Amino acid sequence: MTDTDHADFLTATRTFYDAVADDYAKHFRDVLAAMPLDRAFLTAYAELVGEGGKVADLGCGPGRVTGYLASLGLSVSGLDLSESMLAIARRENPGIPFEQGSMLDLVGHADGSLDGVVSYYSSIHIPVDELPALFTEFHRVLTPGGHLLLAFQVGDEPRHHDRPWGHPVALDFLRRRPEPVADLLTAAGFDVRVRTVREPDTDRGEPVPQAYLIARKPTTAAADG
Repeated sequence: MTDTDHADFLTATRTFYDAVADDYAKHFRDVLAAMPLDRAFLTAYAELVGEGGKVADLGCGPGRVTGYLASLGLSVSGLDLSESMLAIARRENPGIPFEQGSMLDLVGHADGSLDGVVSYYSSIHIPVDELPALFTEFHRVLTPGGHLLLAFQVGDEPRHHDRPWGHPVALDFLRRRPEPVADLLTAAGFDVRVRTVREPDTDRGEPVPQAYLIARKPTTAAADG
């Protein structure tokens, strides 16, 4: 992928979410309240990280997952490309720090500075050939023993969203299979600990299964041993 291509998909994603931010936030306002299995998965992840663990919610959108993780006792921050999304996240989650940026270049986080990284339906806008670099960046910022949580839609073909809520924007939502994603995580140095697929909730209009992966950055002793 060229530098121009890289900039193009980031710009397209930012433009899309800047346009739909208010409608998106309203539509998904109480989404976690209707998703007990997702809440349970996030709660289990928080327990793995540990009380007070420092976690970055990358591609946080309006901050719903960020706020929920904070309620579970984690020290959470959020990052997103879209300033319009971040404005909502800051308004609805006072006290949680949010910043604009790309998860592919986590300049605000030093090596080994985080206990947890969350990418909850945000890697779905990253082209597959950028995933190795993305997972390498996640690995860099995690402390040894830190945990990564990924969630994404399962499938082989993207879902194209055109003019959502009447806004003149469009974007592909990329679906993936858990197995090749797990292989890429392993290649980036992670130990994949959990690989779960939930069947679609057709009552909520989900068309495809949903995947949840938890991976751990090995401790120095484990990596050397």
